[in-house]
Amino acid sequence: MLTNDQLDRWDRDTFFHPSTHLAQHARGESPSRIVTGGSGVYIEDRNGNRLLDAFAGLYCVNVGYGRTEIADAIAEQAKELAYYHAYVGHGTEASITLAKMVLDRAPKSMSKVYFGLGGSDANETNIKLVWYYNNILNRPEKKKIISRWRGYHGSGLMTGSLTGLASFHAKFDLPLPYVLHTEAPYYLRRPRLEMSEAEFVAHCVEELEALIAREGADTIAAFIGEPVLGTGGIVPPPEGYWEAIQAVLAKNDILLIVDEVVTGYGRLGTMMGSDHYGITPDIITIAKGLTSAYAPLSGSIVGEKMWKVLEQGTDENGPIGHGWTYSAHPIGAAAGVANLKLIDTLGLVENAGTVGAYLVAQMKEALGDHPHVGEIRGEGMLCGIEFVKDRDSLTFFDPGEKVGPRIATELAKKGVIGRAMPQGDILGFAPPLCLTRQEADIVVDRTAAAVRAVLETAS
Repeated sequence: MLTNDQLDRWDRDTFFHPSTHLAQHARGESPSRIVTGGSGVYIEDRNGNRLLDAFAGLYCVNVGYGRTEIADAIAEQAKELAYYHAYVGHGTEASITLAKMVLDRAPKSMSKVYFGLGGSDANETNIKLVWYYNNILNRPEKKKIISRWRGYHGSGLMTGSLTGLASFHAKFDLPLPYVLHTEAPYYLRRPRLEMSEAEFVAHCVEELEALIAREGADTIAAFIGEPVLGTGGIVPPPEGYWEAIQAVLAKNDILLIVDEVVTGYGRLGTMMGSDHYGITPDIITIAKGLTSAYAPLSGSIVGEKMWKVLEQGTDENGPIGHGWTYSAHPIGAAAGVANLKLIDTLGLVENAGTVGAYLVAQMKEALGDHPHVGEIRGEGMLCGIEFVKDRDSLTFFDPGEKVGPRIATELAKKGVIGRAMPQGDILGFAPPLCLTRQEADIVVDRTAAAVRAVLETAS
């Protein structure tokens, strides 16, 4: 491994890396990886290592690496028109076409698409729109947002507050006011082992209803949730969860923001996670799979009910005071158009469902009986393995043992990238949607070997 070259020094001396131990990196105490290329489900680094990226970057390279169709679309757009803004009714062929394609793939109740750059700014937009909506309706007290512990919705000020993970709050003076958190639909970590899934869903509903009663429904504007918990552990909800939660929200006139940054565009084996779970959103957050991360782009898909009130607001108050310089950036939009076409022509939604199910089934076959595997779970092309000290009593390892990170490190040495998830010893997988069964077998075989290597002496 190269460690004393100029590029490595520049990296450690000048580059502020996100989600990184800053001091260790700057001192050269932790490894770095400089990625130089990729094709299909594989990436390559400058030292010639080829790794199967079983996390698709950050759940985002849905179509896989090296798709020249998207690269060509980006290049052609940059040559024709690299930029123009979207303010005051301006648009480009790419941005207008993509908006139509997004709505064609969204639930029928959705009306318009606002484009940003990333999931964090999309959720910031969503909260502003929810507040605007209630002000236009003369409900100035209806402003609080309910999120869930272990949910992930970004790392900005409001979005970092919505995120229900301790590391996104600690020392940042978050969460901000207006943000409330309720129980995560995380059955493995249920409060009582003897609870059935149905009893746990009832518990989640009771916790939500109690929170609404304490705060007052007239103060609560919206509930935000991912169809499947992503960064909080890759946790599909128990059966009946979303139906029960939506009933509570409807009864209390609380809007539903469905964060589909991870689940949108095929990840669950359906075009959208809302389709998969029968969710009827008021707003949908999209990013990642929208362009497969070939260019930055996000979106807020606004439902018809909200849109009519937003129109009313501009009739009463003039143009809406919200926008980013790079909203609907034509290069990002061109990438999105090419990407959604590829998802369709390559049959990636169907592949995510079939190969994803195979990946989870094979992982259960290989590791389901391991004494330190508490659960193997997944949906579509998502899979999570949670490691425990004792599976019968669901006793977890001491966080200081860093079991999850050690397994992820060992797996990378074996040529496969999985992700050590926060707040638990959880190894996550979210491969590109083009993963084949043969590639899934590689992921499973090397994961099993990494688990054995790290946990053979665990007690």
